[in-house]
Amino acid sequence: MRYARVRVTPTEGAGDHPLGARLAEVEGVERKRVHRIELLDDGTGLLLAEASGDRERYEELLADSEFVHDYAVTGAEGDWYAYVHFEPNERVEGTLAEFRDSELMIEMPIEALPDGVREITFVGDEAAFADAVPTDTDYYEVELLETGERPPRADDLFACLTERQREVLSAALELGYYEDPRQATHGEVAAELGVSPSTAGEHLRKIESRVFAQFARER
Repeated sequence: MRYARVRVTPTEGAGDHPLGARLAEVEGVERKRVHRIELLDDGTGLLLAEASGDRERYEELLADSEFVHDYAVTGAEGDWYAYVHFEPNERVEGTLAEFRDSELMIEMPIEALPDGVREITFVGDEAAFADAVPTDTDYYEVELLETGERPPRADDLFACLTERQREVLSAALELGYYEDPRQATHGEVAAELGVSPSTAGEHLRKIESRVFAQFARER
């Protein structure tokens, strides 16, 4: 398994998601880390972010934003956490959809730096990295900070799976695909996910390969 740590900088004039840009302007608030961000099936997004500073002003902006469906903020002193159900713009939705279906995993947390800059670590096998992390786009410049072999960790057993693979595994477990005797077929897993049996089977084979590979590395 390999990793690549990159610094992602918005190109001049590209800006951020309108909500992120507005929050970045708040004096006395420091956005620190993104602990989770994902795209839901309905096209909306979920964000769990860590910040510090003027929590009251931060909440006011969330409450007033047309892009926020719901939110909750916890913690009173020092660092606090914001859970936000938000409406992504086209650029953010496209980026999240691309990585949801990618063989690469984004290792959390994502470090938030001033001016919309992010430092992100991607993890995956050699094949997953091929043309998967662009060096620049119309909206971002990507600087490679570090790359190398990623030593396995105890929590890698399921963390090695992509977001989509975890969705497939969750559906398979709920349907009883891995019970003995087996309670569901590829076709039933596929129907639950809205994909073809061959696609479901391919996902399950990749999941099993990655999980078993972690067992082999731990020995």
